Amino acid sequence: MNKIEHLGIAVKDLEASNTLFHRLLGVAHYKMEEVASEGVKTSFFQTGESKIELLEATNSDSAIAKFIEKKGEGIHHIAFEVADILSEVKRLKEEGFTIINEKPKRGADNKWVVFLHPKTTNGVLIELCQEID
Repeated sequence: MNKIEHLGIAVKDLEASNTLFHRLLGVAHYKMEEVASEGVKTSFFQTGESKIELLEATNSDSAIAKFIEKKGEGIHHIAFEVADILSEVKRLKEEGFTIINEKPKRGADNKWVVFLHPKTTNGVLIELCQEID
């Protein structure tokens, strides 16, 4: 794992949260996009080398909607940048981690993504991401 790529934060209202994080970080979001397959709208902020991804559910069946219903707004996941997502999935499976989606899927911000189940990572949802060429 090369670095923490971003922190994902589940929010109820993306527009209100964009305003809040703009005030907090002193920079505007640089990108918004919808990932229809995941039922989510995202907004990205860059601060130094770090990124924050705000996530708002677009339907009540999405993982973000269920997360907010159960836990409220807050940190949803930590994403790590990897050079080779397939070899990292293989390594982590061999280490005993439970992979939610072994086949990488297209995520936000032009990334391939794979998630590790929080029950094998001390309650933290971990995302692996690799830039799509």
